[in-house]
Amino acid sequence: MISKNHLNFIFAFLIIRVVFAQNFVGDFENILNQKESELTIKTTNSTINIQFCSPTIVRFRTSWTGVFEERDTLMISNYNWTPVKYNLEESSNEIKLTTLQLDVRINKNPFTFQIFDKNGELLSSEIADSNYSMGAYKQNQMVGTQKRLHADEHFFGFGERMDFLDRRGKKLRLNVGRGIGRPHIIGAYNVLEANYSPVPFFMSTKGYGIFFHNAYPTNWDMGHTNSNTYSFEAEGGELDYFLIYGPTFPEILNGYTSITGKSPLLPKFAFGLHVGTYSGGTWGHEELTSGDYVVKLAETFRDLQIPLDVLHLDSTWRIFGENGGKGATSFEWRETFTNPEKMFDDLYKLNLNMVGLHLRPRFDNGKTLRLLDKAREKGFVYPEEDNPGEFVNFFDQNAVDWWWNNGVMRVAEQGAMFLKTDEGSAFGHKANESEKIGPQGEEIKKLHNLFPLVYAKAPYEKFQEYNGIRGMNQTREGYAGIQRYPYIFAGDWPSEWQYFEPVIKAGLNIGLSGVGYWTHCMGGFEHVADPELYIRWTQFGLMSPIAHLFGMEHPNYKEPWNYGEEAQAIFKQYDELRYSLIPYLYSTAYDMYKTGKPIMRALVMDYQNDQNVYDITNQYMLGAYLMVCPVTEKGAQTRVVYLPEGNWINYWTGESLEGKKHYNVLCPLDQMPIFIKAGAIIPSQEVVNYVGEKTITTLDLAIYPSTNSKFTVYDDDGKSLNYQNGTFISREITVEMNTSNLSITVDAPKGNFESKIKNYNLQIHLGNKPKSIEINKELFLIGQDANNAGQILYRDSILSIPIELSNNSLQISIKK
Repeated sequence: MISKNHLNFIFAFLIIRVVFAQNFVGDFENILNQKESELTIKTTNSTINIQFCSPTIVRFRTSWTGVFEERDTLMISNYNWTPVKYNLEESSNEIKLTTLQLDVRINKNPFTFQIFDKNGELLSSEIADSNYSMGAYKQNQMVGTQKRLHADEHFFGFGERMDFLDRRGKKLRLNVGRGIGRPHIIGAYNVLEANYSPVPFFMSTKGYGIFFHNAYPTNWDMGHTNSNTYSFEAEGGELDYFLIYGPTFPEILNGYTSITGKSPLLPKFAFGLHVGTYSGGTWGHEELTSGDYVVKLAETFRDLQIPLDVLHLDSTWRIFGENGGKGATSFEWRETFTNPEKMFDDLYKLNLNMVGLHLRPRFDNGKTLRLLDKAREKGFVYPEEDNPGEFVNFFDQNAVDWWWNNGVMRVAEQGAMFLKTDEGSAFGHKANESEKIGPQGEEIKKLHNLFPLVYAKAPYEKFQEYNGIRGMNQTREGYAGIQRYPYIFAGDWPSEWQYFEPVIKAGLNIGLSGVGYWTHCMGGFEHVADPELYIRWTQFGLMSPIAHLFGMEHPNYKEPWNYGEEAQAIFKQYDELRYSLIPYLYSTAYDMYKTGKPIMRALVMDYQNDQNVYDITNQYMLGAYLMVCPVTEKGAQTRVVYLPEGNWINYWTGESLEGKKHYNVLCPLDQMPIFIKAGAIIPSQEVVNYVGEKTITTLDLAIYPSTNSKFTVYDDDGKSLNYQNGTFISREITVEMNTSNLSITVDAPKGNFESKIKNYNLQIHLGNKPKSIEINKELFLIGQDANNAGQILYRDSILSIPIELSNNSLQISIKK
C-alpha cells in the first residue's frame, strides 16, 4: 500500500518535472536595441521586444530563437502607430518604462513584468511567490504566459461563446469549429463546444484587456486550476500579445479595434429585415425549388406590408456536384431554376435592395462546368494529403481572382449582390455535410483559424468593387479581425427553448470581442418552432444588430404567416418598430465605426463595476439608450429584470423606475420587456416597406430628460464609401437639466453631405406642463390645436416641438 507521504512525493516530483519542462525566459542580460517606441532585450533564454503602440497599448513579443515572425495583415490591420515617447530608468534590479498612461516595470531576475496605470494601480503582474513560477514560457511547441489573478477580477470577451459570460474560474480552448458528432443534441448542438467565431481577446474588470496575437489554437485558464493565477498559451507560433489599458470597457474595445480594425458601415438598407430561403425545397426536397417560389415569397412580404430589404437563397439554388456533394459549390443552377436572370429582375422590381446566394468554400465539378478540375490544373486549390485539393486557396490572391472571375461572376452578372460564406470551419476540420476533413498538417493548425478571414474578405471586397456600393458579406465563422468583413451569424441552432438563451449569450460575447454586426436565425434554424417560441425569438431577432429570418424545416420554414395570425401580427409589429428605429441604429453603427463599441452590448460593457450584471445573459443594451429583455422561458407571463444605476422608463407603460434594483415585470406575449434609459435621445422615422421607398425629410426625436446626456444623429447617402472621406452629416444633440430649467442644444452640422432630413419633431417626455419655452432666446407659446402641425403642444406629459433645421445651431430653453 502506498503511503500518503509517498503520494505527496510523487505529486511534488511531477510538478517539478512540469516546471523544468517549461523553458522560461530566464534572467535579464542586456538591452539589444532601443528606439523611440520600442525596446528589445536579451535574456538568458530568449529575446523580448516591447513596443508602445500608443500611450495605452503596449505589445510584448517573446522569441526563444531570437527571430520574430513576419507582419500579419489578416488579424492586424494597423501598423501605422504614432511614435510614443517613453522614459527609461534602469537600476540593478529593475527597468522602468513610463508613458503618459502606463508604467511598465521589468524585474530582471527572473525576467517578469508588472504594469501599473498612471495612478500607480497595479493592472497586471507576473511577480511570483515561492510556490510557483510565472511569466512567459515555452514547452515543446506550446508558448504561453502566466499572470497573477486579482481577488476581485473578472474576464469578458473570447469571441462568440454560448456557454458563459464571466470567465473567471473557467477554462476554454479557442479554435474555430463546433461540436462534432451525432446525434446533434450531444454533438454539433453542444453549447459548451460551439466555437464558430473565437477571438483571442479579453477585457478585465481591473481596467485592461489582452489580445493574444496568435492564430494557433489557444488555451486559457482564467483561475480554474489556481485561483491566484490565470494563463494563456498557444499550440505553436510566437508569444505575442497586446496589453490595452482603458480603464473602461469601451476604451479597451476602442484600443483592440484600433489594432484589428473597426467595422465598416453597412449600407443603410442592411438595417432592415434580411430573409433567407431554401427556394421551396431543403435537403431531400430539392426538386421543389424554383425561382418562382422565391419571387412569390418576396411578393407575400410586400402584399402583407411586412417591411423587407435583403434576401438570400441558401444551399439548394445550385446542383450538388460529383465530388463534394452538399459541401462544395459547382456554380451551376439547379434545373428547377429555369431563368435565374428573370428571378433576380423580378425581385429587384419588388424593391429588394440586395439579393445574395449561399455557397461553400470548395470547388466542385457540375454537369457542364468543371471548375474543380480547372482550379486543380492551375494550382488554385489548397493541396491535401491524398488528393490535389478542393478548397479555394483564399490565401492566394491569384486563386481569389480566378474564383471570382470563373465562379462568382457567373451569378453576379445574373443579379447576385453578396454571398453567405458558409462552412469556413471545414478547412482542416470535419465538415458539416460530409466526412471530409480537408488539408492536414502542422501548417494547417495555424491557417485553420485564419481561413474564415480570407474566405469572408474575398467576396466582401470583390462585390464592393463590382456593385459600386458598400460591401455586405454574411458569414458563420471568424477570428480576430472578422469585424472588417463584416457580419457574423450564430449558426444552425434548433428551434428549441434550450438553445434560445445560449444564442443571446453568443451575441453578447461576440460584441464584447469587437464584432458589432451579428445576427442569428430568429425562431431557430432546424425543427418546427412552437408558435410561442417563434414569437419570443423573433421579438429578440428584430431587436438584434442585424435582423435575419431563416430556417430549414420543410415545408413550414420561418415566414411569420406559417405560425398563425397572432405570430404574423406580432412579427409585423416588431419589424415596424425596427424600421422606425433605423436612424437610431444607423447613428449607433457610425459610432461603432469610429469607436468599436458594438450595437448590442452586454450590460457589463457600461457597468463593469456592478457585479450584479456579470452573469446577466438575457438582457442587453441596444445602442446607448434601449435595454432589451427577451423572454426565454416558455409560458412566462412575468420575468425578472435588473436595471443598473440610473433611472429607467418602461417602454410599454411609461412607468419610471429606480435603477440598481431587480423588478418582476409583466411580459404578455406581444410585449418583450424594453426599458429606456433616463436621459435618452432616440431618433426615429416613419415606417417604410423598404429603405428608399420614400424620401425621409423629418425625424422624430424622443427625449427623456434626466441627468445631462447627448447623442449624435448621423446621416449620409447610405450606400457609398464617401463617408470615409467626410461626406456625411452629423448633429450632436445635448440635453442639460437642473431643478428649474431644461436646455436642449442641437449643434450645427458637421460634414459636407446634403441631407434630405430638414426637420425634427422633438417629443420631450416631461412630468408637468412647462412654464415657458424659448427657442434661440425667442419666447414661444404652447398651443391648443392638435391639428396645427406647426404648433408647440403639450399632451399626455409629452411636449412636442417641431423645428426646421438649418446649418446653424439651435438652443431650446424650457422653464419647468
